[in-house]
Amino acid sequence: MALLLEEIIRSVEAFLKLKNSTQKPYVDPNLDPVLLVPGIAGSILNAVDHDSGKEERVWVRIFGADHEFRTKMWSRFDPSSGKTISLDPKTSIVVPQERAGLLAIDVLDPDLVVGRESVFYFHEMIVEMLGWGFEEGKTLFGFGYDFRQSNRLQEAMDAFAKKLESIYKASGEKKINVISHSMGGLLVKCFMSLHSDIFEKYVQNWIAIAAPFRGAPGYITSTLLNGMSFVNGWEQNFFVSKWSMHQLLIECPSIYELMCCPYFKWELPPVLELWREKESNDGVGTSGVVLESYRSLESLEVFTKSLCDNKADYCGESIELPFNWKIMEWAHETKKVLHTAKLPPKVKFYNIYGTNLATPHSVCYGNEKMPVKDLTNIRYFQPTYICVDGDGTVPVESAMADGLEAVARVGVPGEHRGILNDHRVFRMLKQWLNVGEPDPFYNPVNDYVILPTTFEMEEHHENGVEVASVKESWDIMAEDNKNDGTTVSSISVSRPGDDQNPQAEARATLTVHPQGDGRQHVELNAVSVSVDA
Repeated sequence: MALLLEEIIRSVEAFLKLKNSTQKPYVDPNLDPVLLVPGIAGSILNAVDHDSGKEERVWVRIFGADHEFRTKMWSRFDPSSGKTISLDPKTSIVVPQERAGLLAIDVLDPDLVVGRESVFYFHEMIVEMLGWGFEEGKTLFGFGYDFRQSNRLQEAMDAFAKKLESIYKASGEKKINVISHSMGGLLVKCFMSLHSDIFEKYVQNWIAIAAPFRGAPGYITSTLLNGMSFVNGWEQNFFVSKWSMHQLLIECPSIYELMCCPYFKWELPPVLELWREKESNDGVGTSGVVLESYRSLESLEVFTKSLCDNKADYCGESIELPFNWKIMEWAHETKKVLHTAKLPPKVKFYNIYGTNLATPHSVCYGNEKMPVKDLTNIRYFQPTYICVDGDGTVPVESAMADGLEAVARVGVPGEHRGILNDHRVFRMLKQWLNVGEPDPFYNPVNDYVILPTTFEMEEHHENGVEVASVKESWDIMAEDNKNDGTTVSSISVSRPGDDQNPQAEARATLTVHPQGDGRQHVELNAVSVSVDA
């Protein structure tokens, strides 16, 4: 039955998008500029051939993804510069700058050879903000970067400063609203700490979404020991393998900078646990299984031993890739920079974090029946997690601990990347960016937001009859809105019954309220009824 309601909703959404696609985009020249900053792996990366100048996408791509990734993206850390340098000396990694930087962070596979939402990133937010009146290159911009690098790499800091200055000039010297997601929050915080004067000069508001301010301990521990998959299911056949990703990330300062923060007092300290087989001291050689527990600093010894013989085959050459203590030292200095960051007096800070999902906090390898006998074999063990509340990647405790004077900290139930598409987040952004009329439900004094829902669904089942109702609304722009009155339309969908499904029918009322200035408020009220055979 819910499928009928979903069919109606999707039909209306498709109609609204089709209707708007032929209309002139609404632009509000009074809006202050916005800069979107992505997190790890959230920017398209291209490889430029030094000889021919040819530019080819290496992240994200579909065909030949794993081979090109290993050839062009695998790298080694240079401790003298703090930069991760590609193993291929003939190419350099760059970020495409089309669409004022938005192309690189919108849909990570613009060709969309395999049409899956797994490659969508800031897409829904960009579409939403364009509907509010933002304009690419004048009031809406993106900052893509090489996610392999340190969040305080001087090149990245210089590029970010240049971006802020260019936006300030392009928008008529208006101060900027920065919206960061995930690790992008660490990059912004590093810049704010190291270049506070520039940050205060150009930025008026910083909104951090799902930022791992104190690390993502469970997620990063398993990443360093086992690798990382950015997509699941059948898409992995067209994507970079988990092992190829592991060999890249073991040399990335950004990953080490996401490890558990040693300066933070966790309510329950994250640990790395190992079921180990130990010989007893009874003199007869008997053995037993014990559970060992290591806190963040103690676990570094486990990382070192587990990765001591880690190697990668690069173009026929065996390259050693152990746990990199030089990167660890660099990351430690980065954490100091993050720890000492102060919010400039004229900048307002807002923090949105994800909640209500089991989130890896501590990691365990092995069990009583299958203990870890050799630490170098941990890579072959499936980790199990002790979870806490969070967004599935970043614990609430880490995301909330920004160490700054926030105007508001708001928890939104949702997944790490999914909350970028959440309508509740969009309502907050409209309020904080001063888009449209002020939201009367926002209460900055009490440091929280009460959000009236724009999507409601109810279900009731009794005596073989199941009734479901749904309400949803949209705010759209119409090029020519001459009708001063409200219009009402009806939609109906039915499905005959069979042995597998009961007979069902859904009816909906679509009401359009003209708001003036080309705006229309569209409300959908739908009811579905099914009767058991």
